[in-house]
Amino acid sequence: MYMRPVAICEGVYWVGAVDWECRDFHGYMTAPTGTTYNAFLVKDEKIALFDSVKAGHGNEMLCRLAHLVKPEDVDYLIVNHVEMDHSGELPELVARTKPEKIFTSPMGERALKAHFDCADWPIEVVKTGSTISLGKRTLQFLETRMLHWPDNMATFIPEDGVLISSDAFGQNWATSERFADEVDKHLLQKQLDRYFANIVLPFCPIAQKTIETIESMGLKINAVCPDHGLMFRTPEDVAWVISRYKELAAQKQKKKAVLVFDTMWHSTERMAHAIATGLAEHGVSFKLMNLHAFDHSDVMEEVWDAAAVFVGSATHNNGMLPKVADMLTYMKGLKPKGKLGGAFGSYGWSGEAVKDIAGWLSEMGMEMPVDPVRLLFVPTHEQLAVCVEMGRTIGKLINERVGE
Repeated sequence: MYMRPVAICEGVYWVGAVDWECRDFHGYMTAPTGTTYNAFLVKDEKIALFDSVKAGHGNEMLCRLAHLVKPEDVDYLIVNHVEMDHSGELPELVARTKPEKIFTSPMGERALKAHFDCADWPIEVVKTGSTISLGKRTLQFLETRMLHWPDNMATFIPEDGVLISSDAFGQNWATSERFADEVDKHLLQKQLDRYFANIVLPFCPIAQKTIETIESMGLKINAVCPDHGLMFRTPEDVAWVISRYKELAAQKQKKKAVLVFDTMWHSTERMAHAIATGLAEHGVSFKLMNLHAFDHSDVMEEVWDAAAVFVGSATHNNGMLPKVADMLTYMKGLKPKGKLGGAFGSYGWSGEAVKDIAGWLSEMGMEMPVDPVRLLFVPTHEQLAVCVEMGRTIGKLINERVGE
């Protein structure tokens, strides 16, 4: 039963692959719960297969496909996204199916030509509003550029109300279950939020616009089928995931601060705890994240809805510690909006790290209401009072912004 396809509705099936061992997603995001590469088959007068899977997982997809049709019976391939976790097995798939047509977006055509030797592939470009008929069913295309690649495209099947949404609404979660109503909703939300914070966050305006476009089209959506993770097939779950994406894209802040740091001999760590003491006096929730215990994907999962971000480092070789530099580089690329920032750290000689951190946070557009705090060697109880006051000041500002 494990290698069989899964019916989404009559004639529409999941035929993807589960990557139980994936821990490094795209080379930059950790995926402690694995992931899936979702592919979909629609059986009609014409048979259409949506996307492929990552290289090395093709046999799993073809096994599921074979329970429904012979590969050579597939008429159309729909390439909603060319990134290699969705197209790695595409050359093999084209060779096996010999499709009449391969439909993709304008940017998808460009990406296919850049990735593959596909001069003889029967590629046909479709744009937003384009439709094709499978017989009883229609495929309606919607470009979702930069959500999160230029070529991203969603496909809607109005007769079934199925939205194949590409990377939107995805999660990295390897499970034996395929649908949201089969798992714990709190765990599902954690994976949805983590994926958004580490993949989609820079494209929040596009996510908002895409949802507005879908709603303005008046689509009656019965199922949302992303390219990663679980699918949503009940009215409650469809409404929930769209609503949650609106919240994520709005980056609505909580009464919360994240303190991320690296420390050599615990002095910077003590400073972080002192700042947290000041935040706690104003009832602000906080997360202390030592970069030896948390990686940058964990940090961004907490940062996206935080009102303030504090970053601390000891000074090492006239600069910040490598894990902090890595974290700041990663965070800057994800473009979190509207945060309060704070820089702190202990030093032994020159103390450049704190100044450098403050510069990075300012470049990200963070408001820096308190001067950076740097303390020589091991801070005394009296010196740590400066850190407590930093937490109090920013805690008070968080309450003014977010509410008591």
